[in-house]
Amino acid sequence: MNSLALDLAVALFVACAGVIYFVFATFLFGAGYEPTYRRAVDTMLRYAEVGPNDTVYDLGAGTGAIVFRAARAYRARVVGVEIEPIRALILRLRRRLGPFADRITVVWGDFFRLDFGAATVITAFLWPGAMARLRPKLEKELKPGTRLVSHSHAVPGWTVIRHDPETDVYLYRWPESRGDGGGGPTAGGT
Repeated sequence: MNSLALDLAVALFVACAGVIYFVFATFLFGAGYEPTYRRAVDTMLRYAEVGPNDTVYDLGAGTGAIVFRAARAYRARVVGVEIEPIRALILRLRRRLGPFADRITVVWGDFFRLDFGAATVITAFLWPGAMARLRPKLEKELKPGTRLVSHSHAVPGWTVIRHDPETDVYLYRWPESRGDGGGGPTAGGT
């Protein structure tokens, strides 16, 4: 095998390994990678009525779809929390190179170890098990009036204030959502 063919083979291997890691290795951190699409992001931020006086915590921020949209379009302060190191690095690079860096904080870590006391809005696109584990922490730490918007998965046991079936976005407001509303899409309305 000549040197050029070997270099191409190594480059292809590295690229494939990178893609496999980016997509599948995140299961090691508790959730797979699935970006939140633009319509869902817009619905989440609109339902939460995000504004310049808000502090948005994006749990499992990925590469920043919600983080950068909330800072740019709504002028909110945003804390993007990501446990997976490559995505956290991407978030930090995007923050450094883009506008509104002064409105964005990137936390590389586990959001179960983070205090949500400063949040006025929490956004999440997490698996059902993570939503169930998160519920007691939210109930203990959220200030009255804090809004939580979730894509695809409800908070078990909470009453939905508003649900959009097209984007599968759920809106909750603390403590009004406390209760046994089941957290399903039929609670609340569009």
